[in-house]
Amino acid sequence: MSMKRCDNGHYFDSNKYSTCPSCGIQDLDIHATVIHHVSQSSPANADGQTVRQNQASISSGEVGVTVGVFSKKIGIDPVVGWLVCIEGSDKGRDFRIRSERNTIGRAVSMDVCISGDDAISREKHAFISYNPRKNTFLLSPGESRGIVYLNDDEVAAPVPLKPFDLIELGQTKLLFVPFCGEHFQWANKPEQETEC
Repeated sequence: MSMKRCDNGHYFDSNKYSTCPSCGIQDLDIHATVIHHVSQSSPANADGQTVRQNQASISSGEVGVTVGVFSKKIGIDPVVGWLVCIEGSDKGRDFRIRSERNTIGRAVSMDVCISGDDAISREKHAFISYNPRKNTFLLSPGESRGIVYLNDDEVAAPVPLKPFDLIELGQTKLLFVPFCGEHFQWANKPEQETEC
């Protein structure tokens, strides 16, 4: 990667772009990139203050934001496990797995974003889900043409995950490390009593 700074102070990879993608291209009527939605990378609390990623209140009642049933029930979106990259461009990095369905791909919009491996599809290369009712994990193939392997076997349909299973996507190998299992499970909050 060769980082370059444009006249407006933006940094960009000069191996990928001949000019700054943030500034647009002059004389071709291609304008600067515009953000059309708020990303979850820097959520804000009710006072408008930035809070740590994945720490924003999930009960904000924000229109259009889907909240998982389990997350809504216990009041947080808990970590239930991790994927640890043991081979590939993100070697040594860990990725959080949250309750219910997690998408894996190269795009930043994916729950597990493996951006450095261009053999992985941008979106929905695979899914990992955690079922809080059964306290189980599943690995499912995604909606891309790329193949997913679990312990060297092709994943053609959802399969259960066991601790320290090896998942292969593109040129990346990920080790599955569960947090929830027989020794720990997020408990449901007691139901709030309402007065009549």
